Amino acid sequence: MSMTAQQAADLVRRGYKAFNEADMHTLLEIFDEKSSWQTPGRTTIAGDRRGREAVFAQFGRYGGETNGTFKAALEDVFTTDDGRVIGLHRNTGERNGKRLDVLCCIVFELKNGKVISGREHFFDLYNWDQFWD
Repeated sequence: MSMTAQQAADLVRRGYKAFNEADMHTLLEIFDEKSSWQTPGRTTIAGDRRGREAVFAQFGRYGGETNGTFKAALEDVFTTDDGRVIGLHRNTGERNGKRLDVLCCIVFELKNGKVISGREHFFDLYNWDQFWD
């Protein structure tokens, strides 16, 4: 059974809320166990993660390395004709005396009502890299 565009967008909205609230129960429901995640850049935070545990470890780094200040404030959600969902958000956080404030979008691929991949795209990748450097 495939999801409607509205159902897919609602799933992504639930995911953002769960991420920002560290609601692991909901994230476990939403992410497929074989999901993947791609973060661009030149620092150790960048790279491809495969498997839900690796994806959640990446999320844990965002929170852990910023003492819980990292947030992804959702601004809008878009759906595509091919079933993808794009979340546009603002990442903020503090780390080692640095402040992060950068727009980002994530292209989510969904299958059977779950996230199977997320690919981050930053509007200012230089700012992102400087924060994590």
